Amino acid sequence: MDLTFSVEDEQFRNEVRGFLAEKLTPQMREAAKKTTTVFADKDLAMRWQQILLKKGWAVPSWPVEHGGTGWSPTQKYIFNEECAKAGAPGLIPLGLRMLAPVLFRYGTDEQKSHYLPRMLSGEHYWCQGYSEPGSGSDLSSLKTAAVKEGDDYIVNGTKIWTTHAQFADHIFCLVRTDTTGRPQAGITFLLIPMSTPGIKVEPIITIAGDHEVNQVFFDDVRVPQSYRVGPENEGWTVAKYLLEFERGGGGVTPRLKVGLGEMKTIAEKETNGGRRLADDPGFRKKISELEIRTRALEFAELSNLARMSRGESPGPESSLAKNTSVEIEQDLVTLKLEAIQHYGLPHANLISLNGHNEPWVGPDYAETVTARYMNSRAASVFGGSREVQKNIIAKAVLGL
Repeated sequence: MDLTFSVEDEQFRNEVRGFLAEKLTPQMREAAKKTTTVFADKDLAMRWQQILLKKGWAVPSWPVEHGGTGWSPTQKYIFNEECAKAGAPGLIPLGLRMLAPVLFRYGTDEQKSHYLPRMLSGEHYWCQGYSEPGSGSDLSSLKTAAVKEGDDYIVNGTKIWTTHAQFADHIFCLVRTDTTGRPQAGITFLLIPMSTPGIKVEPIITIAGDHEVNQVFFDDVRVPQSYRVGPENEGWTVAKYLLEFERGGGGVTPRLKVGLGEMKTIAEKETNGGRRLADDPGFRKKISELEIRTRALEFAELSNLARMSRGESPGPESSLAKNTSVEIEQDLVTLKLEAIQHYGLPHANLISLNGHNEPWVGPDYAETVTARYMNSRAASVFGGSREVQKNIIAKAVLGL
């Protein structure tokens, strides 16, 4: 694959750099740097979304008629890379990158005209209702039920590990509408306002001390059938399509390369037995292996980006990309934790995040490593567990 950039591409890169230098404030960069969870802080992400929206750069992968940029795959790659290098906060993907492609493919004209502009403007903030207690990796066993009553569904059940449900005003949700056939054949995809009577959100505090996920309860929640996406009992097809974008719809290698640069900085400054880690052959070997794996993933992501630019879905290869990126990121943050040694105190990042007057005791590069290490453990499970992805790869990619 030729990764040589044209003169026009380099001119575009300079335009992106100039924009980031002007619009991305030091305060926003610092806040993004201290983010230890999967998604950026809601207020930070929405503030950045408004800046990108004004520029017309908020949703590069959307069709042009709905607000997309019309960029080439190379331009999208350059934009992601420069945002990562500049330390820009990530936008919340639940609506913009996950639900939106579903609406483009399966939504009615009325659903597109209602939800997409509000998603883009930030008026609507979405969360995802997939996993349930006992139905995470085996999602087809979900039990949250939707029973028809007139023109509505009556929904009862619960969803768990629901990221940012404490902020969301809408949830896209999988519910069971038929129990007589194969489990996958009785699932329906609904869009539900969180203000609907009967919905309750309970927080779940992670081992890293973050309130990122929640449990959502549905007690006789009345949902109009017009809020259904796709045919009744065919929500499994819709859900799988959405998961392709969750698992492989966006490039992560620019962020991994930034992390590798941080790792090299730590290796230059930390020592072991009086010798810099950067001078230790064994430690250098670990960094080099991570660089090689990241480079290989980058090739795969660029190929995937080219497919998406042609209007294709990421496909089953997204499962391979998901597993690979998670393994690299987990190995990288584990190596960072090993390198910072006694600075890896649990919850040390909360000193600055919670606005305490006490200064962080230690180097800046060590402040959030432990919290990110703990949060990264969940990546093996969310979006489909590692084992489930291997089964998908075996069946859909290898034909086994």
